[in-house]
Amino acid sequence: MSTKTKDKAPKTAGNGKAMPIDIGISEKLRGQIAGGLSCLLADSYTLYLMTHNFHWNVTGPMFNTLHVMFMQQYTEQWNALDLIAERIRSLGFHAPGTYKEFVKLASIQEVAGTPKALDMVRHLVAAQEATARTARSLFALVDEANDQPTADLLTQRLDVHEKTAWMLRSLLEE
Repeated sequence: MSTKTKDKAPKTAGNGKAMPIDIGISEKLRGQIAGGLSCLLADSYTLYLMTHNFHWNVTGPMFNTLHVMFMQQYTEQWNALDLIAERIRSLGFHAPGTYKEFVKLASIQEVAGTPKALDMVRHLVAAQEATARTARSLFALVDEANDQPTADLLTQRLDVHEKTAWMLRSLLEE
């Protein structure tokens, strides 16, 4: 064990309180990143719910194609929610987890009623792109904080949302 390691004993609270977070990112920057990730989580959850709703309610000649595609999309989105929330927790903040919080934080509006199949696709393109914009908006802050794990998460989410928007948009071409 090096001398440097020996001198870095764990910081214990000793009074039942959590140990302070010391990962090389200030509390202020961690809070700002967690706030941005909370907006991404809200957009992602809203997109998940919209996609799942459309999966349940799609009808028409493209039923099978869209039903299966929407299921693949909402399954991927569901798994991403946990990754985003856990990154917020890793930064030392609570992840939002109620509909009230998500409505307040999301840039995506709920869709009223049950749209026709191709209108569902249009709504999902817009929601995928909105979620990508939310993710992209965090990069300057994440770069300033030298926060590679969050940058990696954002890059992965951008790849998925941009690719999915492209695939959905392709269905609208004649």
